[in-house]
Amino acid sequence: MAAGPQRFSAVQRAIPDISKRMLTQTFRDLERDGLITRTVFPTKPPSVEYQLTTLGMTILEPLAVLVRWADRSHAAIREARRIFDEGN
Repeated sequence: MAAGPQRFSAVQRAIPDISKRMLTQTFRDLERDGLITRTVFPTKPPSVEYQLTTLGMTILEPLAVLVRWADRSHAAIREARRIFDEGN
């Protein structure tokens, strides 16, 4: 959605392990929080697009920092899990 409006099905394809129900609930929560907007187009059947709001755009930079940290830390986290799992 950072690149522009997205249809529900496009987002669902991009996140293959999420159920339709969970994605719907997540979108509702994000819309309620003011992070995305939902636009319904009067087609048959109706088509719906979701887009980040101005507030939603403000999360992109801190999220990018978190993603970089996760990428850098992934090996250490896997190792910590391995050590933990061996001890239990």
